[in-house]
Amino acid sequence: MIHILVDADACPVKEEIYKVAERYQIPAQVVSNSHFRIPDDPLFKRVVVSDKFDAADDYIADEANEYSIVITSDILLAERSIEKRATVLSPTGKPFTENSIGMAVATRSIMADLRAGGEQVGGPAPFSKKDRSRFLSLLDLTIVQMKRRS
Repeated sequence: MIHILVDADACPVKEEIYKVAERYQIPAQVVSNSHFRIPDDPLFKRVVVSDKFDAADDYIADEANEYSIVITSDILLAERSIEKRATVLSPTGKPFTENSIGMAVATRSIMADLRAGGEQVGGPAPFSKKDRSRFLSLLDLTIVQMKRRS
């Protein structure tokens, strides 16, 4: 069964995920290190993990499979999820795929090395309305395509 796994601690599109999941009646697990509100609906399950480093990522990676839509901006979690054959979307509306994840991991590594060396490198662009709209469109399209396959 198609389901959504949300890396929720810093996810800016949780409300959008809830709306689309309700529309298609797709269950979603909202995984975080802290407790926060989710809709009072049996479709949604709150999973609060320990504050251990990568506990939420580990939970999501363990749960992911070919019927999962993983929502994350964490490149290493995206890579782990893709290895489990999950469909992975960033909150900015860009998919992580087998073809794109290698470059994303390499870029992340280069940026980490630059920061460790004291370089001043910029972070990601601020989240925008265009990102939110692109995410909604991609999530909707992804669900439709997955339903056709199953």
